Amino acid sequence: MRFLFVHGTGVRRERHDMLFALVRDRLTARFPGAVVDSCFWGERFGATLSAQGRSVPGLGADGAAPGADEEEIAEWGLLVADPLCELRVLAEAGWESGSDGRPDGDPGGPGAPGDPYDPDGDGFAMPGVQSAGDRVLDLLAAVSGVPDGGEQAALLRGTGLAAGFPAALETVSRSAEAARAGARATGEAQARELAKALARAVTAAALASAGAEADCTGTERDRLVELITVRLGGDARVPGARAAAVLGRLAMRVTTQPLLNAWRGSLTVGATPALGDILRYQARGADLRAFLHDRITAEPGPTVLIGHSLGGIALVDLLALAAARGEPVPGVELLVTVGSQAPFLHELGALAGIVPGTKLPYAFPRWLNVYDRQDVLSYLAEPVFPGDPRVSDQEIGSRQPFPACHSAYWKQDSLYARIERAVAEAEIG
Repeated sequence: MRFLFVHGTGVRRERHDMLFALVRDRLTARFPGAVVDSCFWGERFGATLSAQGRSVPGLGADGAAPGADEEEIAEWGLLVADPLCELRVLAEAGWESGSDGRPDGDPGGPGAPGDPYDPDGDGFAMPGVQSAGDRVLDLLAAVSGVPDGGEQAALLRGTGLAAGFPAALETVSRSAEAARAGARATGEAQARELAKALARAVTAAALASAGAEADCTGTERDRLVELITVRLGGDARVPGARAAAVLGRLAMRVTTQPLLNAWRGSLTVGATPALGDILRYQARGADLRAFLHDRITAEPGPTVLIGHSLGGIALVDLLALAAARGEPVPGVELLVTVGSQAPFLHELGALAGIVPGTKLPYAFPRWLNVYDRQDVLSYLAEPVFPGDPRVSDQEIGSRQPFPACHSAYWKQDSLYARIERAVAEAEIG
């Protein structure tokens, strides 16, 4: 009896040798007379960047200082994830002076001649008079859904934000963050900044609701903010001071986009073996399948094939294509797939060897499919091929999270015990 191990995606020589040594030692301990071979294909059929990654924008620009666009994109990434975050800053921190928007140490008073912070303020406002912030909140509450006509209505419909806009208005206007920020906005300058923050929150909530269905450019987004701000008595052309300063610094630290921009080149290069192998196989899998066929038939059977991840996909394709042609691969008695995506790809209609919605070919061998429910790259085969006695699933738990669990199978005694049982059931000797 012979075992042939076929590794998965992203594996190169050093990693292959380590994995195969582990598999070989465990199999020979249970099957002392068996021959255990491997089929190393990673360097010959795996993916490489033939142009050294020159297709990747910004490759080699790691460490470059982020520009204004990157900071703005990071801010909106944070706003879409949490539309109320800017209002939360104003609700908690208020404005720099705490009451009138004036920087600490400014000697002027509200309504003082030439006061740039509150030119219309009244230092002798009577109790019970509506504050500037409350007036903005009342204007927001009066905004009702998508208007029947005009630029704002056209903009909402043209960007895919119309459906979620009424709920976005209600969420923001009824939020505790808006109420608290409004209570702290006592001057006109603060009210104008509050109006812009509310408009940004509503727009962000609408974008979050639309998700990938939004067809909205940055220019359209900014124009929508401007239109809403004006309706609330503010001026969107005046940059927010307090909230924007805090949000900008936070966004650059906690959102993923600046990191992705800065490290896109190295991330792409690092991901090429794992992701690239899969994409290359989907486009040029025939070469790898021919190589596997040669390795399988190079020695007489009976043969047990063990395929990990992409290796299992290639084996399922090879065996199914050969069986469908009426030329089953000689000597193969049992297929073992470990952490395999083959059943999922069949559901998608992305397996080369099996027509979507059809059964396994008649001459397809027994198939043991091993999975770990923590391994997001492993799938069930039995429900995809219901009633087929050749197909069986076996769950193995490594108690490891993903991605560690995707490679942790090979140290589990239960894996080899299940293979031993499958060999006995198939009466392979």
